Amino acid sequence: MYCKDDDRGGSYEYESFDFLGYTFRPRLSMNKYGKTFVNFSPAISKQAANRIRKEIRSWRIHLRSDKTITDLARMFNAHVQGWVNYYGRYYKSAMYPFLRNMERFLTRWVMRKYKRFQGYKKRARNWLGCVRKREPRLFVHWRLGLGSRFG
Repeated sequence: MYCKDDDRGGSYEYESFDFLGYTFRPRLSMNKYGKTFVNFSPAISKQAANRIRKEIRSWRIHLRSDKTITDLARMFNAHVQGWVNYYGRYYKSAMYPFLRNMERFLTRWVMRKYKRFQGYKKRARNWLGCVRKREPRLFVHWRLGLGSRFG
């Protein structure tokens, strides 16, 4: 295993490895003066991100039209908060794709629950944006600044 960074040149067959759900590999980092450099650091692994996406898909959020939005938040926030706490420790932006996936399922839930949004994805996102404005701490990914900005 070769821990490549700015101080170590060269190229080798194995420059990354997975351990405890993280992938350690060379990544761009920023020092305290704003200058970027290459650093050997961890972020969520592809396998862990795929497992989380599969878990979110298994919740079938978009089919739970009998629940309110606060019910959904109560049901799923503990799981999402755990993932954010564990995988968000290093390189938090690597988690954003699966958190955006959660927002897409919420949009589909809105379109299914409320007749006036059926077939209108943009209106559904706008409605979620209004809810986010009113209750910005309802979902964990909203607290991180992800989610519908409309409204």
